[in-house]
Amino acid sequence: MMAASGLQTLRGTLLVNEPMSKHTSWKIGGEAEKMYTPVDIDDLALFLSGLPESEPVMFIGLGSNLLVRDGGVAGTVISFKGCMADIELHSGNKLSAGAGVSCAKLSRFCHRNNLVGGEFFAGIPGLLGGALAMNAGAFGGETWSVVDSVTTIDRAGNIYTRSKDDYQIGYRSVKGHENEWFVSATMKLRSGDGEQAAEQVKQLLKQRSETQPTGLPSCGSVFKNPVGDYAARLIEASGLKGFRIGDAVVSEKHANFIINSGQAKAADVEALMQHIQQTVNDKFNVQLQSEVKVVGRYGND
Repeated sequence: MMAASGLQTLRGTLLVNEPMSKHTSWKIGGEAEKMYTPVDIDDLALFLSGLPESEPVMFIGLGSNLLVRDGGVAGTVISFKGCMADIELHSGNKLSAGAGVSCAKLSRFCHRNNLVGGEFFAGIPGLLGGALAMNAGAFGGETWSVVDSVTTIDRAGNIYTRSKDDYQIGYRSVKGHENEWFVSATMKLRSGDGEQAAEQVKQLLKQRSETQPTGLPSCGSVFKNPVGDYAARLIEASGLKGFRIGDAVVSEKHANFIINSGQAKAADVEALMQHIQQTVNDKFNVQLQSEVKVVGRYGND
């Protein structure tokens, strides 16, 4: 463990009453009381160490797996967008990357350095920090399958190095050291043909664009796939494609996507998620589990 840096002056960007709709892929959400974007890990440690113990703290990346309620978020949101994004190549087919690195950039870095095994990162629409927090996956691969160790920070600004063995890793699930946040990871890949891997990713992304509503305001897959089945199949078989509450609508292209078709409120999306869960449970006796993190306060209306 390392203590917070002795730096005297904060160097990051602090915003007050910041609309979270600017920071989520659904383009939905009330205001964050405060939002801080740190310059680096020392700046982050200094900022956290100066917060009152009672101050709620939440970390976000691209907001691609996040529903912020209409009443906004109390306390401070730490944003990794545009920061903490260094990638460094090491010997032994290893690399280290900050939590602010986009998963797509990480995939391209692997290809350029003839490392294979991380192609799936190209299909994760977020930053590495979020991918670590939920064991995000795509194209049959999962984040923690290539993780060797991680660096974390607690709300006092203390920094830790943790082994993969310090966590219980499951499908879209990471448990252990819940009072810490991921700030970087060291990953172990395999040596291989980067050009061939890049071409494979290109074909997978093309296939995805043909079957998913890419380019529209959504959060990606809303529900986890039940064991031995697919959430999208169950939702479609329940006759819910195109079903809407307000401007929140189940995609006609892929039933496990909810689209903000205009001016959807978080309440619309949350109500639609609950309706999907209830309908699928009534029809198939399957309780769909959300992949989406729902946070914040309910609106007044």
